[in-house]
Amino acid sequence: MTSDDADDTGASDESGESGAKKQRSFWKELPLLIGIALLLALLIKTFLVQAFSIPSDSMQNTLQQGDRVLVDKLTPWFGSEPERGEVVVFHDPGNWLAGEPTPTPNAIQKVLSFIGLMPSAEEKDLIKRVVGVGGDTVECKGTGPLLVNGKALDEPYVFPGNTPCTDDTEGGQFKLKVPDGKLWVMGDHRQNSMDSRYHQNDPGGGFVPVDNVVGRAFVIAWPPTRWATLPVPDTFDQPGLSAAMSAAPGALGLAGAVPFVLWRRRKAAVQG
Repeated sequence: MTSDDADDTGASDESGESGAKKQRSFWKELPLLIGIALLLALLIKTFLVQAFSIPSDSMQNTLQQGDRVLVDKLTPWFGSEPERGEVVVFHDPGNWLAGEPTPTPNAIQKVLSFIGLMPSAEEKDLIKRVVGVGGDTVECKGTGPLLVNGKALDEPYVFPGNTPCTDDTEGGQFKLKVPDGKLWVMGDHRQNSMDSRYHQNDPGGGFVPVDNVVGRAFVIAWPPTRWATLPVPDTFDQPGLSAAMSAAPGALGLAGAVPFVLWRRRKAAVQG
């Protein structure tokens, strides 16, 4: 009995020492785990996805002030450019936000924004909907509808009570062609959005360089009651909307006809 008691006591002491070692090991590894998690968050923010906060009402009702959206930053790395209908975040192309107050973040907010766990309060970024890309002709006459390459857009996302076009003399009436490498953007709250329309007299003419685009907002992530995806509306898929595509069949037909005509003329010359 004495021998058995000694064995039991020894086993108990060994188990206690093992548990203490495991506990100490966990606390030693915790800083490493935190460091890896922060590094992964930073890489995700830099190359994949970043959260942005909606600061104004210019995109109502699609986006509400205070919403948090997730922005896809990956696809631009593969050469993908913004398309019509996408909601995009972009760097201020020319002092569009001049005079707007910039909140002062505290130390914790700075760290969290640096690693992408919360939006940065210091970055001068905007969020709007792309309605025209390079080569497109965009037109607003009267109260609308908005025309892209002569096609009227059906825009159910426009804020209730707004008209697709704004009948004013400050920039709401226009017909212009979007240069290559540029975008024409407008807010969904048409009568409460200082977008491309109202920066036509700026050096950039109201156009947003494609290189200024951070990425496409693809989902409302916060608050949970507002969770929703941000797909491209069907109106941007209507036939003939793309200026490039509408010209393509004619160009291809001409390219195919030229060799045939030359062959016929050469054959006729030989026979003659």
